[in-house]
Amino acid sequence: MPVNSFENYPMSWKPSIDKTKKPIYQVLAEQLKQDILNEVLLPGTKLPPQRELADYLDLNLSTISKAFKVCELKGLISASVGSGTFISYDALSNAYLLEDAKPKHLIEMGATLPDNASYEPLLHELKGMLKEPDYEKWFGYGRANENLWQKDAAVKLIRRGGFETTVDRILFANGGQNAIAATLASLCQPGDRIGVDPHTYPGLKTVAAILSIQIVPIKSEDYAMSPTAFEYACKNENIKGIYLIPDYHNPTASRMSVDNRKEIAAIAKKYNQFIIEDAAYHLHNEKPLPALASFAPEQAIYIASLSKSLAPGLRLAYVAVPSQFKKLISKALYNLNVSVSPLLAELTARTIVSNQFEVLIEQHRKQTVRRNRVVNQYLADYTCAGLETGIFRWLLLPGKITGAEFELLAAQQGVQVYAAERFVVGNSCPERAVRIAVCAPETIEELERGLIILQRLLLNHT
Repeated sequence: MPVNSFENYPMSWKPSIDKTKKPIYQVLAEQLKQDILNEVLLPGTKLPPQRELADYLDLNLSTISKAFKVCELKGLISASVGSGTFISYDALSNAYLLEDAKPKHLIEMGATLPDNASYEPLLHELKGMLKEPDYEKWFGYGRANENLWQKDAAVKLIRRGGFETTVDRILFANGGQNAIAATLASLCQPGDRIGVDPHTYPGLKTVAAILSIQIVPIKSEDYAMSPTAFEYACKNENIKGIYLIPDYHNPTASRMSVDNRKEIAAIAKKYNQFIIEDAAYHLHNEKPLPALASFAPEQAIYIASLSKSLAPGLRLAYVAVPSQFKKLISKALYNLNVSVSPLLAELTARTIVSNQFEVLIEQHRKQTVRRNRVVNQYLADYTCAGLETGIFRWLLLPGKITGAEFELLAAQQGVQVYAAERFVVGNSCPERAVRIAVCAPETIEELERGLIILQRLLLNHT
C-alpha cells in the first residue's frame, strides 16, 4: 500500500526511516528508541498494530516483528496478549539505584540500607578470626563442600526466615543480585518471559535486560500478585516462572498473606513454573510467615541475602535450590564467581552459629523502629505504607504530582528519593508514589532534615 494513503490516518507513530540502510529492522528499532528518548513517543503510548505499520512503511510484517522484538528485549516496549503494544512506562527510568559515589549535597533517602551503627557483633567475630594462627586460609579460594558446617549455618538462618530446608540444597552466592543473575542465566534463554509484580525490584529488571529476558507484569490485588492473574499468565503469556518478594515487598512495603502464598504455590506446581523467592527482608519480621517456598519446595529458588538484614558489605546470599535446578544454578554461580569470599563466608557462619546474628538483627530493628517513629511524626498526614521494622516506606503522593516529578523536586531541594517510575514494569501505570529509605541517612538528625524538606514539598502539592 502506498505510503501517502496514510497521510491523514490517525496512527500514534509514523516513523520515517532510510531504507537504504541495512538491516531495516535494526534501523526501525533504533528509530523507535530515539523517538522514545526524544519524547516523541511518551510512556504508555499504544503503538500501531504491526500489520498496519508494515503497510504504512511498505515493509514485510516480519521486519516490523523483528524490530519490535529488539525493543521489547531492551525493555522499551511491552506487549500484552489482547491489548496491544505500548511504550513501557519505565523506558526512560534509571533502574540502577546504587550510585557510583554517594550523592554530594543530597540527603540519601533513596538506596535501601540498614543503619550503620549496629555492626559490633561482626567486628567482634572478625577480630577473633584474624588472631587465629592459620588466619591466612581466609584469603584463599573457597570450596563450598570443604566447610559443610557453613551450610548448617545457612539452614539455621533460612529457618529463622520462615523456610525449612536441608544442607544438600544450599548454594552460596555473592549477594542476592548475584543469585538472581545466576538463576535467570541458568533457567532461561534469551527471549524467555517471566512474571513479576507491576512494581518490582530494579535489580531484577537490569539483570533481565542484560540476559534479554522479558519481564511480564502480573496484576496485583492489595499489592500482592493475584493468583487469578498468575494463572492467566501461565495460560496466555508464555511465562516460564515468576519472581516475588513476599515479605516487605520492594518497593510497596506490602506483605503477601499465607492464603495468597498457598494459591500462588499451587498454580506454580500445576503449570510447572519456577518461583524465585527473594527473601531479602524476611528477617525484618519478628514473627516471619511461612515462606512461599514452603508450599512449593520443588518449584522455588529461595534467596536469603544478607545485605538488608545483617550487612551489605558481607556480599553473601544463601540459596536453597530444588534438586532439579541445583546443577544448573551451581554451574552458573561457578562461572560468575568461581567462589565466594572464604573470609566473609566464615565470618557470617560464625555470627549465625554463635547466635550473634540475633543480636545484630535486634539492634538493626531498634534503630529502624526509632527512625520510623520519626517518619510517622513528619508524614502523619499522608499515606506512607510500611511497618516500623521496615527500612523503607512507600509514600503515596497528594494532588496530581507524579513520582518522577516529586523525585526531581526533592533532589533540587537536597533530598534523594526514588520514584515509582524506577520500579514499574512494562505497560503497568506507575503509582504516584516514591520510596523513602529510612535508614540511609547517617544520623536521625539528618533523617529529620530530609523529612522536613519532604514535608514542605508535600504541603505545596496537596
